Amino acid sequence: MTSETVDNLIIGGGLSGIYAAYLLARRGKSFILLEARERLGGRILSPESQGFFTDMGPSWYWPAIHPQMAQLISDLELKGYRQFEEGLGRFQSVSGATQTVSGYANEPHSWRPEGGMFAIIEKLCADLPEKSIRLNHQVCNIAKDGDGALVNVGKLEQEPQAQFKAKKVILALPPRLIASTILFNPDLPPDLTQAMLKIGTWMAGQAKFYALYEEPFWRRDGLSGQAFSQRGPLGEIHDGSNNAKAPYGLTGFVGIPAVQRHNQEILTEAIFAQLALIFGKPAGRPATFFYKDWAREQFTATKLDQPPMYTHPLYTPPAGQTSFWNNIIHFAGTETAPQHGGYLEGALTAAERATG
Repeated sequence: MTSETVDNLIIGGGLSGIYAAYLLARRGKSFILLEARERLGGRILSPESQGFFTDMGPSWYWPAIHPQMAQLISDLELKGYRQFEEGLGRFQSVSGATQTVSGYANEPHSWRPEGGMFAIIEKLCADLPEKSIRLNHQVCNIAKDGDGALVNVGKLEQEPQAQFKAKKVILALPPRLIASTILFNPDLPPDLTQAMLKIGTWMAGQAKFYALYEEPFWRRDGLSGQAFSQRGPLGEIHDGSNNAKAPYGLTGFVGIPAVQRHNQEILTEAIFAQLALIFGKPAGRPATFFYKDWAREQFTATKLDQPPMYTHPLYTPPAGQTSFWNNIIHFAGTETAPQHGGYLEGALTAAERATG
């Protein structure tokens, strides 16, 4: 077992964790970031096709109401483009009958970053100190140790593969995932643990698709790419195209619950058939297809996240606490943000609070 001592230990390599690392690095503070996966980004995942980066997690930001995201994209010298919403929409009833309806643009306007959301992660990581990020480091145990904490990496009831001693620990994870996967010593108060378990992880029960094409045939038909279905398997569809050039895409969310999404092959065939019915036969023959079921991601979702969320929760810090153990442990996941919880904006504000 290896052992290291550090001032700040960040657990979680999604946007909130990476932004916390970025802020600490700019202030000259020492830190190590632990990420359980073999990749960074958390719920940000941007597989590439023909130089275009799709977004299987969050796709949009809203400059009018998320000023920190807009400023960060500008500061990182990235560019954004407005979500395509010109034209008519499509609606599919429970019976499968499909009709053309009036389209509508989201208000405030939605924007996408060029290079996908992962471009933000890459830019934030560009100047981080060498060896400050450790992948494949799953935290299983955190123990209070005087005026700091001992953090074990590995699996519970097994010899730790690594141990870190830190003055400050930043939990850049969803509260429900923390309460379900990390053992604390001493035990956390029951009211705090219950509050953490009750906070649903945004997108954790969702499955998302991305279908790419050489031509935006739906646009030529006067359609915006926006569609809603009461039948499924897709419930919500949007144009997910590159900025004014190929590839062009349709993207959106599967509308059936996680417990019914067992067979991806059958589900994919049903998605293609539905796309063809809504947008015409070419839509059922994408050149490239991506699918991500976040409910099957062990480092995102728990069994409590399987039921679908139908509305965006009003997030607050668990039990009103932003930290515990005399400010040794700090919450930094987007679900703990006082405003814009669940959104990328919330990840930034929660990280700022935790590193302050």
